[in-house]
Amino acid sequence: MDPLKFSLLTGWAGFLGGVISGAIMGLLFHREDWLGGYGSHERRMVRLGHISFFGIGLINLFYALSLEPLGVAHEAARIGSIALLVALVAMPLNCFLCAWRKPFRHLFFIPVLSAAAGISVILFARS
Repeated sequence: MDPLKFSLLTGWAGFLGGVISGAIMGLLFHREDWLGGYGSHERRMVRLGHISFFGIGLINLFYALSLEPLGVAHEAARIGSIALLVALVAMPLNCFLCAWRKPFRHLFFIPVLSAAAGISVILFARS
């Protein structure tokens, strides 16, 4: 696996996830009472899940573009790419699950630690 290409594709997949989730939300956002109203916990969590696709997708793109200039070792780069993929999947999923059932909030450590691991590779795993 080439971490550069993998992370570029992961980043763009995150953008696609953001567009698709936004389109789905766009079908219903006009309803004042959708998911309990604009300020409800459920609606805030769904919006956070939607935007996390873009945010973590962007982190993946910057990660990919940083590997070569910063001289990140190949094996470390692979680990970071996988960690950021986990973050990209787990963060929106956890947000959507938390909107459904609040106790899922206890699983936020999974995407947070995954994102931190991927970012740490850039900062600390240079050859």
